[in-house]
Amino acid sequence: MCGIIGLVAQSPANQSIYDALTVLQHRGQDAAGIMTSDGQRMYLRKDNGLVRDVFHTRHMRRLVGNMGIGHVRYPTAGCESSSEAQPFYVNSPYGICLAHNGNLTNANRLKQELFQEDLRQINTDSDSEVLLNVFAHELQRHAEIRMDISHVFNAVAGVHRRCQGAYAAVAMITGYGVVAFRDPFGIRPLVYGKRETPKGTDYMMASESVALDALGFELVDDVAPGEAIFVTLDGKLHRQQCAEKPSVSPCIFEYVYLARPDSIIDRISVYKARLRMGEKLAAKILRVWPDHDIDVVIPIPDTSRTSALQLAYNLGVKYREGFIKNRYIGRTFIMPGQQQRKKSVRQKLNAIDLEFRDKNVLLVDDSIVRGTTSTQIIDMARDAGANKVYFASAAPPVRYQNVYGIDMPSSDELIASGCNEEEVCKAIGADWLLFQDLEDLIKAVGKGNPEISAFDTSVFTGEYITGDVDVNYLNGLQTARSDAAKKGRREKDGGVIDMHNTA
Repeated sequence: MCGIIGLVAQSPANQSIYDALTVLQHRGQDAAGIMTSDGQRMYLRKDNGLVRDVFHTRHMRRLVGNMGIGHVRYPTAGCESSSEAQPFYVNSPYGICLAHNGNLTNANRLKQELFQEDLRQINTDSDSEVLLNVFAHELQRHAEIRMDISHVFNAVAGVHRRCQGAYAAVAMITGYGVVAFRDPFGIRPLVYGKRETPKGTDYMMASESVALDALGFELVDDVAPGEAIFVTLDGKLHRQQCAEKPSVSPCIFEYVYLARPDSIIDRISVYKARLRMGEKLAAKILRVWPDHDIDVVIPIPDTSRTSALQLAYNLGVKYREGFIKNRYIGRTFIMPGQQQRKKSVRQKLNAIDLEFRDKNVLLVDDSIVRGTTSTQIIDMARDAGANKVYFASAAPPVRYQNVYGIDMPSSDELIASGCNEEEVCKAIGADWLLFQDLEDLIKAVGKGNPEISAFDTSVFTGEYITGDVDVNYLNGLQTARSDAAKKGRREKDGGVIDMHNTA
């Protein structure tokens, strides 16, 4: 899960990209980067850390030009050093930089092809650099002294033919403009909008519509699966479908957890989808436990608030805020190591005792992934004096690895893997546990856009929408990206100085 921004404006782009990245900070807290262009040269600043820590006044002043791209990252592949921060850059043809959200499932094979056939060297372990070089090579096949718009669309079509997996990307071509494209299944989100100014029209592409809202852009549309949108330096927008058989199959976990509730993705309001998740949960409780003794419904902030509020309303039970969140601690789900996740939960949340004391409490969360957070929060509720602690998940049990850009690489680290619901309930220490039914989750999300016939639900079912994921791939992914593997890479990279461009 990462956040990407692309902008072609009629005035300096640096501040708008910075502001948009701060809005998308929830999508990645590991690293941030911005690359701009004045039409002649590119200017880069990227490093590990939050947006506010990576960019200072001296950096912003050097990010000149009216177009640029930005990225916030959390690591699912490669090491966690600043060399993995995006955007990535290649100088041929024309000078191209790229920022990417997702994961290529055939990255290893592509890396070999790029070296042996395309004569391109990949310098990091990031599949985003692979994607950039594939795009650059495909563009170079059509390269002339002056690039034509059709060359860009042909290059994206070549990317679709060669790359498998999930990718939403923005790429800037020096002297020409910014292109945004999305994989043929539309697994990862990408939208675009426009803003009228006295000098003309600004265009922005972003992972979520909330970034457009915050900067006064009008949401125009999603970048369709397989589609490419190219905005030239003179502010003209061009669209073209570049995939042979596109299919709208967005990742359903975006609506459960990843996206902000005020975003609209594939014409579905995330907020309304989560309201409907709460309605479905309430209906299931009334169906399986009609004589429940729940005194109060308390959300685990922040993502589950919307579902919990609607659940409480439909049950006719009090809704209360029982946990106060420290805003200066990051999202525990996307922290790089299990020990760091464990440490951060108590720092992040504090219980209000009077909302728990002598009550039967139903805690509501968006999902249960590793179970670390759930276990500690249930302990906190008991320490605050709760009589009984029940737990409801707005999502079904997460039992399978994610291969499309979410940090669920190892099934051994998923608490529901190989366990039934009763065993998960016992493991997290709840008195009773309820999971959302997958069918209800699909209905809750899909109601917002009946034109979507399928979602990627692989973390719940183990069925991968791209059809190219087998046991060998999953085993390799688990070996390479488990918490233990990441810890080893952090220790190995601890003494390495990364050489990369900075503004």
